[in-house]
This record gives sequence, C-alpha cells and structure tokens, in this order.
Amino acid sequence: MRTRELHRRAKELALPFVPQEQVRWLEPGELARTVGKVVLGVTFADYLDKREIQGALDAKPLRAPLDSPDATETWFDYAADLGDGFDATSSVAWTLAQDHLAVQRPQGGPSRLPRGSLLVLGGDEVYPVASAEAYENRTTGPYRAALPTGPGPLMVALPGNHDWYDGLTSFLRVFAQQRDIGGWRTRQTRSYFVVQLPQGWWLAGLDSQFESYFDEPQLRFFETHLSSRLRPGDGVIVCSAVPAWVKCAEGDPDAFEALHWFDRNIVRTRLTDRETGARTPTGASVRLWLTGDRHHYARYAELLPTDPPDAREPPPDASRRQMLTCGLGGAYLTATHRLPERLRLPPPEARLREKDDPADFCLAPRTHPSRGESRGLARRIAQPWKRFWLTRRNPGFGLLTGGLHIVLFLLAALLLGASLGTGPVEAVRTAGWADVLRFAGAFAAVVAAVTAVPWLVRPARRRPGPAGGPRTAAPGRPPRPAVAVVLQAVVALLTLVAAASLPFPPGWPGWTVLLLCLLLAGVVGALAGSEAFALWLLSARHGTVCEWQMSGQSVDDHKGFLRIRIAPDGTLTVHPLLLDGVCRDWEVTKDPAGGGRPVPVRLPSVSLIEEPVVIAREARKP
Repeated sequence: MRTRELHRRAKELALPFVPQEQVRWLEPGELARTVGKVVLGVTFADYLDKREIQGALDAKPLRAPLDSPDATETWFDYAADLGDGFDATSSVAWTLAQDHLAVQRPQGGPSRLPRGSLLVLGGDEVYPVASAEAYENRTTGPYRAALPTGPGPLMVALPGNHDWYDGLTSFLRVFAQQRDIGGWRTRQTRSYFVVQLPQGWWLAGLDSQFESYFDEPQLRFFETHLSSRLRPGDGVIVCSAVPAWVKCAEGDPDAFEALHWFDRNIVRTRLTDRETGARTPTGASVRLWLTGDRHHYARYAELLPTDPPDAREPPPDASRRQMLTCGLGGAYLTATHRLPERLRLPPPEARLREKDDPADFCLAPRTHPSRGESRGLARRIAQPWKRFWLTRRNPGFGLLTGGLHIVLFLLAALLLGASLGTGPVEAVRTAGWADVLRFAGAFAAVVAAVTAVPWLVRPARRRPGPAGGPRTAAPGRPPRPAVAVVLQAVVALLTLVAAASLPFPPGWPGWTVLLLCLLLAGVVGALAGSEAFALWLLSARHGTVCEWQMSGQSVDDHKGFLRIRIAPDGTLTVHPLLLDGVCRDWEVTKDPAGGGRPVPVRLPSVSLIEEPVVIAREARKP
C-alpha cells in the first residue's frame, strides 16, 4: 500500500507512528508555519542556547565499533537531511540496515559492502521543524521499523537548522538520552560528539547553532576529549551542519572562519597553558570534512603544489584533503549546476586574522545530480506538463494565486470604472478595446516606472578578486520582489482585457457578469499567476528564492548516503552510494515489539555515484 493509505489507516494497522507525505514547501499553510518557527527560533536562539546548559552534562569520547573497541578496521555510514517523506526516509533507513549491500560500480562488477558499525546523522534529522511528534513520525519511527532489534550500530547525530527551530529541545530528548531507537544505539549526551575510530582516526561532530559560533562548553569538550588525545599522524574527520566552504564563494567570505579556527586551534595545535595562551602542535590534521544541508552529492578535492595551476580534474591522490557534501538522506533534491568550480580557503577577502596555509580546492567532475541534469530538473517547476510543476506539486499555491487574482481583478475593474465614470461591472460590460488597452498601458507605465527606480539608484556592486587578480562581480542578487509583482500585474491586466472582450448579453444581471468575471480571474490567476511566479523563481541565481526552484518540487527520488571504510593500513575509503529510486509500495507485518511494521515490497538497488575516494591518514611529506 502507498504512504497515503498508511497515513490514513495507521491506527487500524496498529502502526507505532504515522507515515507522512513529503513536505510541500510552497504550500501557503506549510510555508507560513515554517516561517513562523524559523523567526522564533532565530530570534530567541541566543537567549535559549541549550549548548551552555549541556556543559553540566557528563560527556566523554565514544568508540566505534562499540562491541570491538580494539578492532583494526571498521565501516561506518553517513546520512544527512533525513526525516522528510516516509518513502524516501524509510528507503534510506532500510538500505542502511541491511547486513550487506551489493553495490554496482561505474567500472567493473558489483561489490559487497558490510553494514557500518556506526551511523552518523549529519544534520536536519526532521522536517519541516522539530517537535517530539515530528521526530517520531518522520525519523525514529521509520528507522526503528528498518532495524527493530539489536544490538546494532552506534548512532550519533548532529543538529542542523531544522533541529534548532524548537531550541534543540526535541533533538536532545531523542538523541542525547541514550535511549536506543530500535536496534540503533544512541550513546551521546550532548549535541556534539567525538568518536575514536581504529587506526588513529577521529570523528568530530560540531554544533554551530544557526552558524553562529562555538560555545565555551563545547570548546572545552573538544580541548579535553579530542585535542589533548591527538597524536602525530592522526587523521580527523570533521562533520559540520553546513558546507561553509561553498558559502564562501556565494557572498559570505567569513563563512569558513569557525571551521578554520577549529582546524587551527583544536586539531593542529593544542592549548598547553591557559594563562599564557601557549600552544604546541599535535601533529594531527583534518583529512575529510563532511556535511549535509545541501541535498545533493558534491566533492571538493585539494589541489597539491604539483598540480598545474589550471587543473580542472586532478588525478586521484590519497594525500589530498577532501570536502564532501552528501545530503541525500531523505529531503528534497537540490541543484548542483551553480556550485563554484574552484575554492580558495580561507578566502583572501575573509576578515580572519589567521589565514595561514591557504589551499585551493577543485570541484570533482562527478556530482549528483550531474550539472546538466540539475539544470533540467530545476526548470521543471515552470513546466506545466510535468508532474513537478509548481501548482501540481503545491495545489494550495494555485488556490492562493487564484484568490489573489480575484482581488486584483476587483481592484482593476474598480479603477477602470473610475477612469470611465461608471461602476466596475458596467465598465467591464461596456468598455471597448481602446478603453481597456489605454487603461492597461497607463497602469503598466506607472508600475514600470516605480519598479525601475532601484535599478537606477543602486548600480551593480563589484568586489575585489584575489590579491593581484582582476576584480570580479559579486554573486548575482536574488530576483527583486518587484519583478514578481510586475508579472502578477501583467497577468491581472490580461485577465481584465479578456473579461472586457467577453460578449455579455445586455439583459444579464450585474451579479452574473461579476460572478463569471471572478471565476475567470480565479482560474487564470491559479494557472497563469502560478506560472509567472515559477518563471520568476527561475530567474534567481542564488539565495532562498533560488532554493525554491527545487524545494518547490519536493523531489523524493535521488537518495543516497556514504559508506566509509577504515582499512588496517590506516587508509580511509569513501563509497558514495545512490539508490536507484525509493520504495513506494509497502506491506504491513508484525513488529517484534508489537503492533504493525511497514516493510518495503522491494528494496531499491544501490550503485556508486563515483569511484571510491581514498584518503590517507597523513598528508604526503613535502
């Protein structure tokens, strides 16, 4: 049965949770609720910062595998941005829970990869906003159903912005009270963590609370349980909630500041004298940065001094540091075609006082979706013949624009009647083409003049490029809201022209004429008004409006995660895995804990997005 039926019959089927449909982000009600939560969360974040309170909780580094702390090798999994629709989240959860996966490689035959002894949830474990009910229905319920009994893998979780919208209350209750989720074992006590892995590897999960700062208890935690334990040659994997390295190229050169500080002051050096501030090198280094937040797969590889200056596809080399985004755990898909090709970190324009060891990173050629596919996927929001068209995916948005255009029609008819010295209904009934076109032209000229002012008084800004380089244009501004207003005004004026051209019989009463005109305005507004808004979305090049191009489609396919191996020789190998689809057909069986349990009729097959990425624990000595 489908998710909608599971949702409707959850009580009848004795399901311990209620399966949810994928969030429709541009539904007016959903958008309003989410915006309200976001505003409250951001406004009160500094006053209700639970990270300060967590300093009173006991905490220590974890070890993986839990049952074999002296293991010489291990596998672990990384998934981020889950807890959206039931089909997508459960498909990923069931795939993660399998003892072994047969994975098809881009080159060669299939490989069998064992389940990880550790599952890292990289942020945004629930959508659209956190609550106890949302976690149960969208995250813990599906993951408990996928692995109902244990002992299973250790599970650690990092909060993202959606987890923070209730002040982190629900997140701490779910993941930081050491209550197992089915067979998944939770052992962390705070919203950040350190996990000691075999062969000199360490995993650090950072909580930056809306990308603001690292609190003092968190820094003390990492100084005590990570920095003081690092030894020369150790490799560190850092999990952050957002790809700060990409944000640097999108108009925020200081976005990488916190991560750079952590690398310099926690990983590469340790504090030896708090009074004098003296520091000594640890001999360790960050070898892999992991993040979600962007619901796609993209990897940036460090360029080495031996690479040519214009290298676009550097050859595989285990000594390269890697920055990897994989947010394919369940939420809507996001685009990749606007990702920057090259990054310099820290950026030359950053206000960092410590810009030591700047490095260049190059975008790997294989992303998911591919850049060409990404462009095509984004355009679907403005293609009415596709099922991902804005109004087909968000029916409430069509009702909203239809209602808006009914109001606009009444306003336009009133102004037309005032210009002709009659009532609005008589103006529509009796106005000639010349009258309507003259009114429309005057109205359009006024709107155009008003909206053109910002372009005249605010010339395009430019910013300096890297030292010694040319000046480059700042990232393009998001489309101006005035353009969206103009497009809706054009649709309203065309509706007025169409209504005035209808041959109403002279004997029809005014209320009948008005009713037909309002019906016309509502239908045209729902269709043409939505399409005009979708075209406006496509004009965006970055920012929130640009993200709506994909979030408005709520794409539930294109899901995946990372399966990572630490070998006995200390090398780390990342396998980026992609599901060939999501399961949409479920059957209900008996849960070992009682009640019903939704089970997929067919699990999706799994393939590699790109060949496994090998990373050495230590950088090559110069």
